[in-house]
Parts: sequence; structure tokens; C-alpha cells
Amino acid sequence: MDYPSELLISAAEDLADLQAVEAYKADPKDGFSSEFVKRMLEGESLLKLWREHRWLSQSALAKRSEVNRIQIDDIESRGQTGSITTLKKLANELEIQVS
Repeated sequence: MDYPSELLISAAEDLADLQAVEAYKADPKDGFSSEFVKRMLEGESLLKLWREHRWLSQSALAKRSEVNRIQIDDIESRGQTGSITTLKKLANELEIQVS
């Protein structure tokens, strides 16, 4: 049997979870979905994951970063690497650091 205080605690935890989901939808930069983490651990292209996390198509990222869309596709699909200049441009648009 649940006591009123346990029900209130459970309801407060549920509310906090819902608020976290709504905050994530409003600004996904603050956290990662479990799907993002799963795909990352499975070895999917980090560029693709970050691009999708920022809700950008390859074309939109290409336009914003001034990097050719084909080069972005090559990095995402074929595991090719770009120059430091290219990676810095992409990272800047994706709001991540190159290390």
C-alpha cells in the first residue's frame, strides 16, 4: 500500500522527468537521448550524430559551415577525415570543440 507521502514523492519525480523532457525538446544542446548514446557506442559517425542532434541536414550544415556537402557525406558515410580547417568549420557550426 502506498502512503500519501510516497505518492507525492512519486508524482514529484514524474513531474521532474516530464519537465526534463520538455526542456530537452526546447534545447537539445543540454542533453543526449539514449538513442544518441546507443548509436555513438555502436560506432556511428560522430559528425552525423551531432548534425542530427542539431536538427541539420547535410545541405544545411554545408551551407552554414561553407564545407562541401559531398565532403560531409564522405566523412559521415565513408569514414574519411577532413582537414583541421574543415573539422573546425563543422565543429563551429555544431557548437562542439575539436580536440
